[in-house]
Amino acid sequence: MGVHNEEGETYKNKGNEAFKLEKYEEAISLYTKAINVAEKDSRDLSTYLKNRAAAYLKTKEYEKVIKDCDEALQIVPEDPKALFRRSQALECLGRFEEAYRDAKTIFTVDPSNKAVQPVLSRLHAVVQERARQNAQTSSKVEQMFKLAFDISENTEKREKAMSNLLVLAKENAGAEIMLKSGVVHKIQQLLKVEKNLEIYINAVRTISQLCKRSIERTRSIIKIVGIPWFLEIIDSTNEERVNAAQYCLQVILNTFSGMDNKKDSKPDPKLCDENKSEIDVLLTCLTYSITNAVISGLARDAIMELIMRNCHYSAINWATRFVEIKGLQRLLAVCSELEEYKYESAMNITPSSRTIAAACLARIYENMYYDEARERFNSQVDEYVKDKLMTPDLESKVRVTVAITSLLRGPLDVGNYVISKEGILEMILVMAQTEDSLQQKVACECLVAAASKKDKARSIVNKGVDILKKLYTCKNDAVRVRALVGLCKVGSFGGDDASIRPFADGSTKKLAEACKKFLVNPAKENDVRKWAAEGLSYLTLDADVKEKLVEDNAAIQSLIELAKSGDQSCLYGVVTTLVNLCNAYEKQEVLPEMLELAKFAKHHVPEQHELDDPDFINKRITVLAKAGVTSGLVALSKTESHNSRELIARVFNAICALPELRGIVVQQGGAKVLIPMSLEGTDKGKKQAAQALARIGITINPEVAFPGQRNLEVVRPLVSLLHPDCAALENFEALMALCNLAGMNDTTRNRILKEGGLSKIEHYLYEDHMMLQRAATQCICNLVQSEEVIKTYESNNDKAKFLYLLCQEEDVDTVKAAAGALCVLTSVSKVCCRRLLDVQPWVESLRCLLANPDKEIQYRGTYMLYNIIKDDKDIAAKIFETDVMEILMALTKLDDAEYKRTKENAQKCLDAAEEMGVIRKPDPSKVEEALLDPFKEAEVEEINEEDTA
Repeated sequence: MGVHNEEGETYKNKGNEAFKLEKYEEAISLYTKAINVAEKDSRDLSTYLKNRAAAYLKTKEYEKVIKDCDEALQIVPEDPKALFRRSQALECLGRFEEAYRDAKTIFTVDPSNKAVQPVLSRLHAVVQERARQNAQTSSKVEQMFKLAFDISENTEKREKAMSNLLVLAKENAGAEIMLKSGVVHKIQQLLKVEKNLEIYINAVRTISQLCKRSIERTRSIIKIVGIPWFLEIIDSTNEERVNAAQYCLQVILNTFSGMDNKKDSKPDPKLCDENKSEIDVLLTCLTYSITNAVISGLARDAIMELIMRNCHYSAINWATRFVEIKGLQRLLAVCSELEEYKYESAMNITPSSRTIAAACLARIYENMYYDEARERFNSQVDEYVKDKLMTPDLESKVRVTVAITSLLRGPLDVGNYVISKEGILEMILVMAQTEDSLQQKVACECLVAAASKKDKARSIVNKGVDILKKLYTCKNDAVRVRALVGLCKVGSFGGDDASIRPFADGSTKKLAEACKKFLVNPAKENDVRKWAAEGLSYLTLDADVKEKLVEDNAAIQSLIELAKSGDQSCLYGVVTTLVNLCNAYEKQEVLPEMLELAKFAKHHVPEQHELDDPDFINKRITVLAKAGVTSGLVALSKTESHNSRELIARVFNAICALPELRGIVVQQGGAKVLIPMSLEGTDKGKKQAAQALARIGITINPEVAFPGQRNLEVVRPLVSLLHPDCAALENFEALMALCNLAGMNDTTRNRILKEGGLSKIEHYLYEDHMMLQRAATQCICNLVQSEEVIKTYESNNDKAKFLYLLCQEEDVDTVKAAAGALCVLTSVSKVCCRRLLDVQPWVESLRCLLANPDKEIQYRGTYMLYNIIKDDKDIAAKIFETDVMEILMALTKLDDAEYKRTKENAQKCLDAAEEMGVIRKPDPSKVEEALLDPFKEAEVEEINEEDTA
């Protein structure tokens, strides 16, 4: 054992050396080696543990500090060092009462310990204050309990009491007291009988707050109520109640995984691993609930949305496990549900259920990022399809067709894989030719979804157009409108290429008129109108159809009303139609050289329609905005589908491209929904939403456009546009919007810095693009009001010097902004003042400012000069060795009232120089002739140069 002690001492001494050199990780490693070779329960072991605890304190691993000190104290009870280090760690974790207990023990053991005395005094005050607050909180909780949980009490008082409990639950102390007082059990009992919706929802929200950011409390709550209780409260036909329960379940998942509800939040892998069983049980219960026959349609949608949010690899990454426990079959079962087959065991669904299930399937498939996983996904889908087709009855055929349609609307590759299997497309075409309207309807839907790619569209043109035309003549509206959409989709596969027309000329307009009749007829069911909108989404690639549709106010209003309904199943049709009307779809840039090459090679060259010129597009956008399309987009933006969100962002951005329409977007809540869309979704969707926000931020006062916390949330999307991959226009608009935000307050400026905005903005100061350079300089001018920015300009760099060089630029606005920034810097920083004279052409820059034709630049030049020379004789002497004094004296003689401020500053500069003894006041009689207007002299010189030339 003696060898072990020597070895342990060696490791300890090396650890001490590393600790002194602030190499804490290395010290921890060496102390750990000492601990591993130390004799059990020896004093040496206690010493090594205390030393490692000291190193853990430096790396802020407070839980590990406590663990090491606990072990050391078991060996040597009441050891002052171990107690002191544990007290420090407990205080850092906010466990003040325990920290005070340890400090008090040290004082009892060692009253002469001077290090503990100030700590004990400080902690005593904290503990006393917390005890007082806890007593007050405890009293409040008791009072609220009496009111909130007494059914016989006045309703208004009960509502207020429950609202107060919700507020108290947001504070850690309040949450702990409420939990100890049995609030969870009381809420559980209350919700069995509570009829008041507001009290019910606030009670559920209180549970959410108790679970927030506390794993211990969350575990306690689940232990009391059980997971089935959460599935009970989510089962409702009231949307608010369902949303509250859905939020509560998401909070629990966030707490266990270390996420929060912010869009860029990522889970903590360590926490996910530690709480794997809890997360797994909760998500498994949700998965099994997808096909629960007795829950409401709204609850089913909420459960599928929870799965969708948490299955992604950027969240809890549960997709693989979902496939393993046969979750796909459950989603496909929801996809196959039909109103026509309603019986006791049928599921309740909403109009959005199939769309949400399809989006969920797409999200799961996104996470199958290797071949084996995709094969497992496909084999489960195959298994479901075979299982249904093994049963020869009509219902199975219909259901499998509806499920395939959902796959074609979700994970398209899987849908195409299924429909290309032998006999599937033929079966659908046979169903379309029967006399049964239900078979016709579902077959039409499937054919429409299948014609998603050009090759598939051609295949259906060859095989199914005659069938679709025949179905369009039948009497059933539901079948007719679906057949119409099929024809529309097939007829539009040429896109916006005016030279491709699959059908006879004029057919597209006739199809559009037929769609409009279905759309505007209030007697038609919502389902029929939804399909009519989808038909228009294909036909509006034709510019003639766009112009006709935008002139039809009734049709536009019907589209907007459909959007406002928030029905996710009509989302694609409505939004795609709007994207087409605004020409907001992505168009591939065609280089003139490639165009000539294509013509030479006799390849097909797309032609743009004359009605797709910018004037016509802007007119259509204006009509849509004034008709209230923004409010419809806001309603539809709740979708979880990233592709749909991209389409919505495209329409918003097209509207915001016109400055006069940006106010409408803000008034109708567009800015509020654009922020989350700019943070989560497809890369193109995020960029479109961010550009729309930038455009709003340019025209409208940020305090109006982004009130409250929103002006901080909008910073990240704007900074994301300052990227080399973004177009120059996007860079410019982001800089302009950030400039306006930077002028608001220090909080917003600090957020710009926190998001890495300063370095990205400064990058554009060096751009060889006048507009970008100007916008960046103006942005810096507002940002230098921040103390943090001033510190960066004072550090060892040439930032201030470069701003000074910008004063020689030709662009007046750039010079004005650079001079403004320098005025702020020189007024607070002598370091920056001295640094400006290190620039080689410093005199030229100063002349450019003082002798500038622009009055504002002149004023800023004199203001900056006064800041530079004030209280600095050496700099003043250097400056007044040049012709600056003559320019200043000329400025003091300016008579125009507009030059008053400049004149005063020039005089202040001369007076300051005179006081320092740098210059002497000249004889006025000798100066009179010398004081010519410097600008006239410059003009004379210029003319003379031209004459000589």
